[in-house]
Amino acid sequence: MRISIILRYVGTVMLCVSAFMAVSAGISYMNNVDSGFYPLLLSALLTFTLGAFPLLFVPRAQSISNKEGFAIVVGSWILASVVGMFPYLIWGGEFTLVNAWFESVSGYTATGATILNDIEYLPQGLLFYRTSTNWLGGVGVVMFALVILPSLGTSKMSLSNVELSSLAKDNYRYRTQIIVRILLVVYVGLTVITTIALKVAGMRWFDAVNHAMSACATAGFSTKNTSIAFYDNPVVELILAAAMFISSLHFGLIYATFLRKGNNIFRSEVVRTYIAIVVVATLLITISIYDANIYTDIWQALRYAYFQVVSLITSTGYATADTNMWTPFAIVVLIFVSIVCACAGSTSGGMKVDRLLIFCKILMARIRRQQHPNAIIRIRVDGVAQDADLLNNVVVFIVTYMALILLATFTNTLFGQDMLTAFTSTVACLGNVGPGFGEVGSMSNFADIPAILKIQDSILMLMGRLEIFGFIQLLFLKWWR
Repeated sequence: MRISIILRYVGTVMLCVSAFMAVSAGISYMNNVDSGFYPLLLSALLTFTLGAFPLLFVPRAQSISNKEGFAIVVGSWILASVVGMFPYLIWGGEFTLVNAWFESVSGYTATGATILNDIEYLPQGLLFYRTSTNWLGGVGVVMFALVILPSLGTSKMSLSNVELSSLAKDNYRYRTQIIVRILLVVYVGLTVITTIALKVAGMRWFDAVNHAMSACATAGFSTKNTSIAFYDNPVVELILAAAMFISSLHFGLIYATFLRKGNNIFRSEVVRTYIAIVVVATLLITISIYDANIYTDIWQALRYAYFQVVSLITSTGYATADTNMWTPFAIVVLIFVSIVCACAGSTSGGMKVDRLLIFCKILMARIRRQQHPNAIIRIRVDGVAQDADLLNNVVVFIVTYMALILLATFTNTLFGQDMLTAFTSTVACLGNVGPGFGEVGSMSNFADIPAILKIQDSILMLMGRLEIFGFIQLLFLKWWR
């Protein structure tokens, strides 16, 4: 494996990260040179230097191997998170070394969990930078580099094959270069439309841009301490819910729908299953919190229920209510949607509803084989038979995902967390959801979590964003030979 080539292309991604730092510094400058200007400017220069250095001394490769592709993708996420600490550390405030690492990882993995007790104290430039890490992380730092910085040439195919899971690629029936364009056309277009809609609904331009970027990344960083509850505006909630929901659908299907192709969101079995989960979960929670007199108006109960369901199942994590105050039944339903989450090929994290659907089909096939031992049963999704490797990968992923949740929950309780906090903080971090319940509820944060657990949660965020096995590969020394 050619380490120099890996460094070159990770450096390319660093240039992309430094550009967003520079834009954030520009916002600080226009805001009367606020306290975030010099930390952001210095961080942009440092990151640019780190990125440019290998480009000057390492020649461009015409092709890269799959192993090098994995190393580039995982290395880019980790190094982006490291350099992402620079503005926070230089600015100071609540950002200790561990807190800065946690906030940076949370941003670039589009998790949205935070250690900040007073978000509104941050200067505008730093607030925008914090949101920009969400936006970059939503579609993938590497995917942005493939388009914004075209120096990768034919290496695009190898990198995008690493970045996109096999489940995500099933609905992208285009060449790899076209896939990258689809991602950005849908992503940027949706962000612009959401920004304008939020401004019309009453937000300031600055808040509208930040919340649109975060919602379309299904990430959840807000510019307000109380998240979306600050606005108490049903129209804003509807706009954000729509943006989160659309962003949680397979981008290839969204693109195909606009082009009126056959493989669109209206014909997708996965999308139908996803919508059914959202509807059923919303109705169950609405009935539960209304029956418990948490809300005396059924429409008010529905308003808060649908927003929290959409927010958590899309792995965004915005909040309009303190869900710790809801009924145990409502909390269990919200935990379920936080584990499952949305569709592959979207900006959402979590286990993915695609895998849940396939797993249920595997389970039903197993039951039918018990009844008819000689039957040949093929598992199909949208009428297409799924091969044995994909089915095996789904089962292995789900088992590993749940095992990691149990292992991290055990560690959390070992360091004194109560069971609800320990379990849901793990679910929130591994699924890139953001808030959990208990001490890390929708109106709380991760500030009081022990430093060792913040490091563990950061690793879980990276594992979740890289679909577990991309990260685990790095731990095997033989793989590097």
